[in-house]
Amino acid sequence: MITVAQARPDERAVFIKNTYTHLAGAVGAFIVLEFILFQIGIAEVLLRLVAASRFSWLAFLGAFALLGWFSRELAAKADSINTQYAGLGIYVVAEALIFAPLLYMAAVFSDPTVIPTAGILTLLMFAGLTAIAFTTRKDFTFLGGILKIAGFVALGLILCSIIFGFTLGLLFSVVMVAIASAAILYDTSKVMHHYATHQYVAASLELFASVALLFWYILRIVMALSSRR
Repeated sequence: MITVAQARPDERAVFIKNTYTHLAGAVGAFIVLEFILFQIGIAEVLLRLVAASRFSWLAFLGAFALLGWFSRELAAKADSINTQYAGLGIYVVAEALIFAPLLYMAAVFSDPTVIPTAGILTLLMFAGLTAIAFTTRKDFTFLGGILKIAGFVALGLILCSIIFGFTLGLLFSVVMVAIASAAILYDTSKVMHHYATHQYVAASLELFASVALLFWYILRIVMALSSRR
């Protein structure tokens, strides 16, 4: 397999354009889905569901993890562009559902500027990290092992907080923003060095996952800071 980094400059340019176009499309679809979930009342229902019991939130996260794993595997290992689209679509829907309770809390119980502020900060950080990855031309895939360990530790802490009922504070969200930033650097290098030029849909899914993780914890930080005013 000829990777994007090994491809001709014109093929590489087309891949980058297609990848970030599809990433923008995924973000747009996510926003539309959230709007629909708010309008038909599903976002409020999901918030009540996860607030009813910490174990319902655990089941919710488990279902999301399974859907996320399935969609990413489906897109990454598929040669068919339609299969890659299916994986991306499933993942965007799963992210919209998992975000709905948090966004509803932010929209209803927090300052109205919280969501736009978090969105702008996420966009600026993503743009800056992408610029670093492309301008330095450094291969950040060495971060893969570190991110796996950090991911398992973070997952363990999240599970323990749900099971034993304690709250992960602002510091945890700050650390997770750092992890999500490293994941963006890693994914940007990964799609260039480990993906073929026809896998731009799968590449956009990888980047979307990291952007969503970054947005989740930036939003939590902005909400926490807003509540302290």
